[in-house]
Amino acid sequence: MLRQRIIITFLFLPIILFLIVRGGWLYVAGISLALGLAAAEFGQLFRRVDLRPSIPLLVAGVVGLVIARFQLDSEKTELLLAGIGLLSMTWHLVDYDRGATRSGTDFAVTLAGIFYLGWIGAYMVELRLLPEGQWWVLIALPVVWISDTAAYLVGRRFGRRPLARRLSPNKTWEGYLSGVLTGTLAGAGLADLYGSLGGGVEVAGGAFVGFLVATVAPLGDLGISMFKREMNVKDTGTLLSAHGGALDRVDSWLWAGVLAFYAVIWVV
Repeated sequence: MLRQRIIITFLFLPIILFLIVRGGWLYVAGISLALGLAAAEFGQLFRRVDLRPSIPLLVAGVVGLVIARFQLDSEKTELLLAGIGLLSMTWHLVDYDRGATRSGTDFAVTLAGIFYLGWIGAYMVELRLLPEGQWWVLIALPVVWISDTAAYLVGRRFGRRPLARRLSPNKTWEGYLSGVLTGTLAGAGLADLYGSLGGGVEVAGGAFVGFLVATVAPLGDLGISMFKREMNVKDTGTLLSAHGGALDRVDSWLWAGVLAFYAVIWVV
C-alpha cells in the first residue's frame, strides 16, 4: 500500500509542479479536472443511499465556477452561482415530477457539492492569480501534504488521545499538533527557499500561511470522512489506487486555497 502511494506520488508530482509554475489555462484545466472528478465521486457517494443528485450538474457547475474565477469578475461569478442554483432547482423539480421521491434532499446535495467543490475549490485559481501566486500555491499545497504526513507518522508512533473518535479513529491530538508545528515550519522553510530563488515571499508570511493551512485543512479530510462513514465506504473512489479517489485527494486542499488566499491579501 505504502509503495503504491509513493509510486503514484512521484508520477504525478512533476505534472503538478509544471501546471503550478506554468499557470494560465493549463493550471485551470488541471484544477478543473481534479475538481470535476471529485464532483462525480461526490454524486456517486450519495447515490449509494438511494439519493439522486445530478452528477452532470455537479460536474458542470464545479468546472464552470472554476473557469469563471479565472475569466470573470466577482459579480459575474456570483451571478453564475445563482444561475446554477436555479438550474439545479429546476432539474430536481422535473425529476420529482418524473417519479423521484426525495428530490428536496437531492437538490440540497447537488447544490452543496457545487458550492463546496466549485466555489471553495476555485480559490486555488484565485490564489494562483495573486502577485507571487505561484509561490503561495507552492507553499500551501506542500504544507498540506507535509503536515498530513507528519501527523500520520507521529500519531501512529506516539498518538494516545483520539482527535475524532467516530469520524477517524486513527487521528490523534498528538499527530494533529505535530502536523500544525511541522506545517508552520515547512511554510517558513519553503518561503525562505523561494525567496532565495527570487520569489517575493517572506519567511514570516510563509510561516503564517503554513500555520493556518496546517491548522484548518484537516477539517476538510474529516468532512469527507463524515460522508464516507455515513455511506459506509472506505474511499470515495479507486481512481488513484492506494490513494483512493479524486475526492480523497482534494478534501484537505479545498480549505488550503481559501485560507492562503485571504491570509495573503489581508495579512501578509
